[in-house]
Amino acid sequence: MQSFYTLKWLVIVSLLGFAACSPKPSGLFIAEKLPAAPNYADTNAWAALPFTKDSADIAPKGLQNRQDVAAVDVFFLYPTSYTGKAGENEWNAAIDDPKTANKTDRTSIKFQSSIFNGAARVYAPRYRQAHLYSFFTEKDKRAAADALAIAYQDVKAAFEYYLEHYNQGRPIIIAGHSQGGLHGRTLLKEYFDGKPLQDQLVVAYLVGYPVMKDQYDNIPVCESAEQTGCFCSWRTFKTGYTPKKGLMGDSVAVVNPLNWTTSKEPVAKSENKGAIITDIDKIQPENVGAQIENGLLWTNKPKFRGSIFFWTKNYHPGDFNLFYMNVRENVEARVKAYLQQKN
Repeated sequence: MQSFYTLKWLVIVSLLGFAACSPKPSGLFIAEKLPAAPNYADTNAWAALPFTKDSADIAPKGLQNRQDVAAVDVFFLYPTSYTGKAGENEWNAAIDDPKTANKTDRTSIKFQSSIFNGAARVYAPRYRQAHLYSFFTEKDKRAAADALAIAYQDVKAAFEYYLEHYNQGRPIIIAGHSQGGLHGRTLLKEYFDGKPLQDQLVVAYLVGYPVMKDQYDNIPVCESAEQTGCFCSWRTFKTGYTPKKGLMGDSVAVVNPLNWTTSKEPVAKSENKGAIITDIDKIQPENVGAQIENGLLWTNKPKFRGSIFFWTKNYHPGDFNLFYMNVRENVEARVKAYLQQKN
């Protein structure tokens, strides 16, 4: 689960390889050594809030940040930015670590959560995310599970604080990528599936982590662009490539973000309204097409400056960004449909 969220990183990975000597958690998971739990009453415990100046406010050139007038909220869970740089050798990241926080803000908050600012107020809590190694280890599975449990504990605390202090009965979008998609998947089950809060659910975008078609008893897979109360999920790979590990097959939910259906028919790149890859102000229409296959989303090799060196077949970091404008417009469409249904 590679977790850097502009595709520029993938060029580096292709050239140098994912460093085998990268730091990883040292020793056992020890609860007493965990970083302090976030206090969500403190605005510094949030990567984005609609009333603070942050990277989620950035809109691509020609588009607007409309959080000040939005009738809907998005609770956004960012992907893993605690990945194994120097000093990142504990199981869980401290939310006040400046390097990790800066990486989060300049990548996933800027390039992913900004997708939603045209139609929703963005709430993105910082959380003690589990180290990237947690998703790969075969040796330390128990410690990895404990680290992910701590991360979700924070997500849950942040969501409960959001509900009590910020939501005020407003409609909600749940969105997350990679590790954030995993935690969003659990949050949707615990707080929405068959619960009173389900009535406030506009849609969930649980991207970059597998979600089963029958994951929920009462929340279906989205089958059309304006359906509400449903969830979308996809994981992006090069056409023809099947990863050696990971959940696959027809029991995995996949929604094609170019036509918002579960049809396996390929959708041409002419339907792609615009990818945003290395520059938030450079919208690249017709960059990639998409096709659902074997529980995955297949797409052609994206084009961007430096893509001649782009050799990887796992496009996970671009799950949202390869379809930036399609997702942005879809958020607006589903919000409009939800509000019309409720009025």
